[in-house]
Amino acid sequence: MERAFIKDYQRIVIKIGTNSIMQSKRKINYQRIDRLAYVCSTLQQAGKEVILVSSGAIGVGASTLGYEVYPTDIGEQQAVAAFGQSVLIGHYSRFFNYYNQKVAQILLTRDVIDFPESLANVRNALENLLTKNIIPIINENDAVAIDEMDHQTKFGDNDTLSSIVAKVVDAPLLIILSDVDGLYTDNPMRNPKAVKIDYVSEINDDILYMASGKGSEFSKGGMLTKIKAAQNMLEDNKTMIITSSDNPTVLFDILDGVAVGTLFKNKE
Repeated sequence: MERAFIKDYQRIVIKIGTNSIMQSKRKINYQRIDRLAYVCSTLQQAGKEVILVSSGAIGVGASTLGYEVYPTDIGEQQAVAAFGQSVLIGHYSRFFNYYNQKVAQILLTRDVIDFPESLANVRNALENLLTKNIIPIINENDAVAIDEMDHQTKFGDNDTLSSIVAKVVDAPLLIILSDVDGLYTDNPMRNPKAVKIDYVSEINDDILYMASGKGSEFSKGGMLTKIKAAQNMLEDNKTMIITSSDNPTVLFDILDGVAVGTLFKNKE
């Protein structure tokens, strides 16, 4: 499918995962954060409206605190997330500031989105930030989000969260930066004959089967959560692209209509 139509999109949600934020379990990928800040700042200053959804609070927290093993206790996970989120937003603020771009932090839980009044407040806050040329940096509030009985506060993963954010702000395009450069017919790490799929118009059983698998130790998601995010986008007649986070400047190519990664878009 030709992608020239993407050039017309003005509001973009960009999601980056923990695996892309972390160089290893104990090392933060500062170079990638810097490149991401450069690209987002350049796009914003060129007239685009950018919303960044970033994972990494627990990974950054565990790394900074010197954890050898990922914490399994819920209370400990929440403490690490609270600490890590402050470190993570500090890194983002520093790198974005270098490119003269202001950012703001928003932490969400699912119940905020589920209730009309709080949803309206979130939408109003995001719209005002974009009007003021400030890039919102959004993450799930892992320090407090937990599902208990009938009180559901977790999104479960930031792929889902990013598709919900796209709906909240009516962004026509979601770009998920991942540790793989698109959806493949099989796991390319295990099967050298796996073929990347360039375009998906609907999420069917075959697509779900291709996406089955789990994420890393520090990642809540995997390809399956990305496909479910794509399903959310398609249901709302929006567009999504999955591509590699190795070089965030690929975002320039995507927004120039170059065929990068896997495109999810309804046929019509």
